[in-house]
Amino acid sequence: MKELIEYIATSIVDHPEQVQVREVRGRNSTILELHVAPDDMGRVIGKQGRIASAMRTLLKAAATRSGGRYVLEIS
Repeated sequence: MKELIEYIATSIVDHPEQVQVREVRGRNSTILELHVAPDDMGRVIGKQGRIASAMRTLLKAAATRSGGRYVLEIS
């Protein structure tokens, strides 16, 4: 899942070298923390949050297939 989010984020930002995805495992779910350059924050979130929402939807679909629960946090 980490690789999926990292691939999507590096594809849409201007500074792909600054994309970092950190995985924090909890009891019931895994949190993926996506960090991008401040200049790229708008690109990752998108107009009215559409890109961020789409990334969360893809993550949810992939997680359903693998049987886990993932949460995406963008900062």
